[in-house]
Amino acid sequence: MSDQTYQLAALAIYFAAMLAIGFYAYRRTDSHEDYMLAGRDLPPWAAALSAGASDMSGWLMMGLPGAIYVAGLIEAWIAIGLSIGAYLNWRFVAPRLRAYTEVSRNSITIPSFLENRLRDTSRLLRVASGVIILVFFTFYVSSGMVAGGVFFESSFDSDYLLGMALVAGVTLLYTLFGGFLGASLTDVVQGLMMMIALLIVPVMAIVAVGGPVEAFDAVRDLEPGHLSLFGGTALTATAVVGIISALGWGLGYFGQPHIIVRFMALRDPSSATAARRIGMGWMILSLLGAVVGGLVGVAYFAQAETEVGDPETVMLTMSQILLHPIVAGFVLAAVLAAVMSTVSSQLIVCSSALVEDLYKVVAKSDPSSRTLVTLGRACVLAVAVIAALLALNPDGTILSLVGFAWAGFGASFGPVILLSLFWRKLTNWGALTGMVAGAVTVFAWDAWGTDLYEIVPGFLVNLVVAVVVSRLTYQRDEEIEQEFDATVKLVQVREATAS
Repeated sequence: MSDQTYQLAALAIYFAAMLAIGFYAYRRTDSHEDYMLAGRDLPPWAAALSAGASDMSGWLMMGLPGAIYVAGLIEAWIAIGLSIGAYLNWRFVAPRLRAYTEVSRNSITIPSFLENRLRDTSRLLRVASGVIILVFFTFYVSSGMVAGGVFFESSFDSDYLLGMALVAGVTLLYTLFGGFLGASLTDVVQGLMMMIALLIVPVMAIVAVGGPVEAFDAVRDLEPGHLSLFGGTALTATAVVGIISALGWGLGYFGQPHIIVRFMALRDPSSATAARRIGMGWMILSLLGAVVGGLVGVAYFAQAETEVGDPETVMLTMSQILLHPIVAGFVLAAVLAAVMSTVSSQLIVCSSALVEDLYKVVAKSDPSSRTLVTLGRACVLAVAVIAALLALNPDGTILSLVGFAWAGFGASFGPVILLSLFWRKLTNWGALTGMVAGAVTVFAWDAWGTDLYEIVPGFLVNLVVAVVVSRLTYQRDEEIEQEFDATVKLVQVREATAS
């Protein structure tokens, strides 16, 4: 058999496995809460790997190695910022959000939690949250479909649209029927595939160039600045802005609905400790593999006297050259896993925003659970179609598309989530104005086109506006106070029991 036949066979096995998991989840999904949150019964290992896989997307397998290949370790500040942000998110946000969403009227989406937590009778906060989720996730889902099209185009000389349609179609099927549980269980398999691929390919490339010393000596000779976290130059104002921007990616974690919804689905708040250890171990190994892969790619392709057409395919190209075709096929499947795990999670959150946070607000009657599940599936389909239409003519790199959506969520929801969990005096008007101010700042800053990543000013503007408006509009509510105290006590008791 030809190499491409082996690789296509591996992809076929992968696609079949994802569909089988989706069917299994479909058989386990009975209610609306099952479809949106897996019945709040997600074990720590599933939550950890699912959060990691849905977080990283095609950026981990393609965007980050490509950036390191082109610019060197100065791009690794993104990985450092993400690692810090992810740890803080698991350590402080996860247990309290899991407890608070249950205490506050069993909220199953972020917008419904904010409405219940702040007793917003106007419904404006819930609607605005749902709209923001739909706007930024449409960009995010579209970036995943672009990654799928680019993948098939670069790996098989296939048509971009055909590749995009195949990736979108399989992801849509297992998400449509399997819901949150299907997305989470496929994420576990996909996360493990990503980590293994990110460890195997750099190791094989290092062996091919003669060993680690020879590999990094070659990189130093070819691109002296690549092995410096500061780009090999003096620490200029531009470099400082670049580092702040890269570290700013870590701020985004507190506001990513498709990640923090995994915290809400944990069995109990104490599960966050085990999940944090598993999740951070997976993340550090995967990021390390991506960074090393990008660096070693410089030495490998120089020694082979070949060039990479698209820097974002550096890991794919090395895997196809260095590994047996069937193994290379599973590495290629790991790239699709990175893309599809994120897309599936985002489709579920979009569906919940449409059904829970928009439809139920305007519905005149209380629909049955079966009706809500059907509507949820219809919304998954609708969002996927719109995102696919946007991806027909991709504009910008995968990293830039993901970066904009990441900034939008981080600046819109991050400060509000943190304040809602840790500050008693946040009000519905403070949260609403802060959220809108953060989202508007991201769009305005992106249009302005400065070097500073838009999440940094957006996050700060949201935080300041939310605090100022809350202080101006705060009125003590005994029910809110009791819920806050009950949440703090529940987290403390569960953590003490776990330890």
